[in-house]
Amino acid sequence: MDFTPSEEQTAAQGLAARIFGDLSTHDRLVAAGSGTDAGLWKEICAAGLPGAAEETGLLGLVLLAEEQGRTTAQVPFVASCVYGLLAVAEHGTDAQRERLLPSFRDGTAVAAGAFPAGGTVHAEADRGPDAEEGGRLNGSVPLVPWLRDATHVLVAAADRSLWIVRTAGPGVVTESVETTAPWSAGRLVLDGAPAERLGGSGAYEEVLAGARTAFAGVQAGVCAGSLARAVEHTGTREQFGRPLSTNQAVLLRAADAYMDTEAIRVTAYEAAWRHDEGLPYAEQALTSAWWASEAGRRVVHAGQHLHGGTGADLDHPVHRHFLWGRQLDAHLGGSGTVLQELGELLVKEGPE
Repeated sequence: MDFTPSEEQTAAQGLAARIFGDLSTHDRLVAAGSGTDAGLWKEICAAGLPGAAEETGLLGLVLLAEEQGRTTAQVPFVASCVYGLLAVAEHGTDAQRERLLPSFRDGTAVAAGAFPAGGTVHAEADRGPDAEEGGRLNGSVPLVPWLRDATHVLVAAADRSLWIVRTAGPGVVTESVETTAPWSAGRLVLDGAPAERLGGSGAYEEVLAGARTAFAGVQAGVCAGSLARAVEHTGTREQFGRPLSTNQAVLLRAADAYMDTEAIRVTAYEAAWRHDEGLPYAEQALTSAWWASEAGRRVVHAGQHLHGGTGADLDHPVHRHFLWGRQLDAHLGGSGTVLQELGELLVKEGPE
């Protein structure tokens, strides 16, 4: 295994780091409130970052996702890439790719994901010449991150079929929902909503694994950003005439957080690398999701703790890392649920 980024991946990550670092500032995040920074999204798309995510593979997207998480940038970048751009590129028909990919690349279309399956959404295929492609959806999804920004939603029906729905179409109602992190989330209600099928057998599992890997990359960035702020704070804040960072308990807490962050990063890299190499990666995707959920929660709590009372101040940017870390924990399914799914997969596959 070699996770060394290619020249193209390194260049894309450097560009993302510069744009997110320059524009996802504390003042702009305050101004955005719980919504999306439309100006930042425009800059990201103008720089071609969605297209770069498509060209550099899932590992390239994980590297870009880290930069979004590091600055807690309030844009639907990773969601639109995994549920729109990559999902259509990997599982769409030639006609779907030709029609949808250009708008996902330039950001004029934004995708959200109504995942995972197993909810109340049921699909009924259309009868007629387009029966294999069209259908009607009924049901609701209580929480869809970035739904308020989305022009399209990739819906996972109860039978694990995938359907693309236009949010402006008939039979589609979206309602604003506030979450722990400001992800422009909403509730999706479908009442005979027209939809088009995406992919066939196995497409749901592939998209879900890719999404878990990409959002684990976001969590790696969130944790790295939280830890960087904690290091800066403890290195400059003095107590009893010396920096807090000279306290052994502080050093050990920060060291544990660093090791957890690296574990999230390397497991996400492994899953993404295996995907790009065409190798099975369901176990690795679940492993990265577990680390992102379990260890991510520990890291953002440590970041808050190491800031002391400052960490509870909503005027200090570290609180955003805490909120994002907790929201990502929930979005990935929670460590207990993910671990159970991983265990069931290992039992099903048996010893090699």
